[in-house]
Amino acid sequence: MKLVIVESPTKAKTITKFLGKDYKIDSSFGHIRDLPKKELGIDVENNFEPTYEIPEKSKKTISNLRNLAKKADKVILATDEDREGEAIAWHLSKALGLDSEKAERIVFHEITKEAILEAINNPKNIDHNLVDAQQARRVLDRIVGYQLSPFLWKKVSRGLSAGRVQSVAVRLIVEREREIQAFKSEEYWTIDANLSTANDKKNIFPAKLNKVEGKSLAKFDINNKEKAEEIEKNLQGAKYIVDTITKKKVKKNPPKPFTTSSLQQAANRMLGFSAKQTMVIAQQLYEGIEIKGADQVGLITYMRTDSLNLSNKFKEDARDYLVQTLGDKYVPKEMRAHKTKSKGAQEAHEAIRPTEASLAPDTIKESLSPTQYRLYKLIWQRSLASQMSEAIVDATVIDINAGANYQFRANGQVINFDGYLNIYPEKSKEVLLPNIEEKEELNLEELISEQHFTKPPARYSDAGLVKELEKHGIGRPSTYAPTIATVEARNYVVRDDGKRLAPTDISFVVTDLLVNHFSRVIDYRFTAQMENDLDNIADGNLDWQPVVRDFYVPFTENLKIKDEELDRKDVVPEEESDEVCDKCGAKMIIKTGRFGKFLGCGAYPDCKNIKSIPGKNGEPKEKTEEQKALEEKHKDEKCEKCGEPMAVKNGRFGPFLGCSAYPKCKNIKSLDQNAKTGVTCPACGKGEIVQKRSKRGAFYACDQYPDCKTSFWAKPTGEKCPDCESLLVEGKDGGAVCSQKGCSYKK
Repeated sequence: MKLVIVESPTKAKTITKFLGKDYKIDSSFGHIRDLPKKELGIDVENNFEPTYEIPEKSKKTISNLRNLAKKADKVILATDEDREGEAIAWHLSKALGLDSEKAERIVFHEITKEAILEAINNPKNIDHNLVDAQQARRVLDRIVGYQLSPFLWKKVSRGLSAGRVQSVAVRLIVEREREIQAFKSEEYWTIDANLSTANDKKNIFPAKLNKVEGKSLAKFDINNKEKAEEIEKNLQGAKYIVDTITKKKVKKNPPKPFTTSSLQQAANRMLGFSAKQTMVIAQQLYEGIEIKGADQVGLITYMRTDSLNLSNKFKEDARDYLVQTLGDKYVPKEMRAHKTKSKGAQEAHEAIRPTEASLAPDTIKESLSPTQYRLYKLIWQRSLASQMSEAIVDATVIDINAGANYQFRANGQVINFDGYLNIYPEKSKEVLLPNIEEKEELNLEELISEQHFTKPPARYSDAGLVKELEKHGIGRPSTYAPTIATVEARNYVVRDDGKRLAPTDISFVVTDLLVNHFSRVIDYRFTAQMENDLDNIADGNLDWQPVVRDFYVPFTENLKIKDEELDRKDVVPEEESDEVCDKCGAKMIIKTGRFGKFLGCGAYPDCKNIKSIPGKNGEPKEKTEEQKALEEKHKDEKCEKCGEPMAVKNGRFGPFLGCSAYPKCKNIKSLDQNAKTGVTCPACGKGEIVQKRSKRGAFYACDQYPDCKTSFWAKPTGEKCPDCESLLVEGKDGGAVCSQKGCSYKK
């Protein structure tokens, strides 16, 4: 019996389909050894020798694998083909006590029968250079995290963490936010003309003002309403004469196949997936999906790669498929090759592609979840498009003189041959221009002057941050998604309404501390150089211990100095507030903790009273008109238990009245928040629909409950649906919609 060990049960299940009864396939469930959780686990006096232990969750797995390994003639380590996979294979060999005669290492970058059999027939040894590179990364990350995090607990707030790559990512997000905060908007105006020909007044086309008195118009040349109106006045009586017409054919080259970075960016931009979501779905597609009417099979190649290479077999299969489905003209004469420019391109041999070029997304749609289908379709389209002919666009530029001093420009483009766009369409639209001749006079249908203001740079999306990290040479394919997930999980960033990454208060504090006192750790170039060093270790050009030592010595020396120099109040300055502690009467202080700003008693540690500041990231929240009206309505209400004023407070289920003498008096009263709508209940005819609250928010229900249980999740308007006679309710985007499930009426 031959034992094949992979990382995941899904991968094991897929490979089982390809190998005979002589093979037993089992999984390690990921890493089976790691540095200890409760200590550094690195002997800095003994050449940084790490101490590994088997965590409790892996002990049963290791026991099972040991028993299987004893019975096996051969143990085949079939973990992923990258540094992490190589390290898992090495740890398995150590934990299972395997010798080189019994253990074999195989690698593959797609889980298909052909690839697995090819790997089985060509075993190799564990690549210790890759193992060393992974070990160096793990040791460096442990040194930073294990030593710098406690420093942050002492100087800033408990529970904080720092990381060699995560802190650099947070710095990028914080610096972008400061750019946004410092941004000053500038006004500018554009002037467009809608024109037509004498022969066809219905075919109106737009042109933009682009020259004034022979000079190209710069963005801020028209920077106020007065200038725009003066130009518009001059243009009203001008003659619009075609000056020049330029036509040319433009070739649009097909896109390159996906690397990890470009896949995460495209999936975020085109599908709305986060980097983490993209990698989770890609892993599912790689490890294997059961196809209806067929076996379970891996649908894409390995998804952690910075290579742009595609195998000749895939290229040939793609060309055959394209010729059969679209025709000869959709493939170039020679197969396309793309050169990998990434500094850290290593380990993986191919870009991310489908394992079978002819397996079109729609043919397997029923076997995939909606998200799996969308990501597979994107990968399939991009991979085939990379091997297709260029698109050819007929581009037309028409310059139009308006009087003696002004010139407009109209741009048109028509796709002459769609090429790769047939499979991988882009958002650019065709713009048709009428047939026009030089010196022809045109009709002015309308002048449009429009005011604009410059906008600040946008916060990073997942795609934007991955692109920025890659641009700086920070991180590698396996680290982009985990880095974003980590900084989000540790409350350094939150998602704004557009799902972009916004820094929290604490991220500003921590970033400033690290920039001012640990500049080397958080420096972009230094972090990128560390990545290059890890690449050189993987290539066998550097030993890992000197790289770690060169980082460790100055880092720990600086850490000792800063631990003595810095006081918490220097790092996190406190602000006085107008609030008075309701327990001891001292002034409350605005403090910054792991989860943002909060109020703490100024008499701490004698009084440990704290209160939240009810706003995003701790910023005071402006009261709504509804809150102001409630406070005005109940301002004279007294507590019937102690005589102190009652105050409007907010709880889980909405506003209520609470005694202002809390905690001495804990009296509370519900507010009459069952706001009346004036709408009669359509079910019982007796009750009125009123607003109520639950843990899921506001809803509307009959006030005869429990006798009548009619309810709505939006406010009824009182009108009836003309299609089904049910009540209309307020729509999310204004207007009204029918409350009856299955009725699509909108007003």
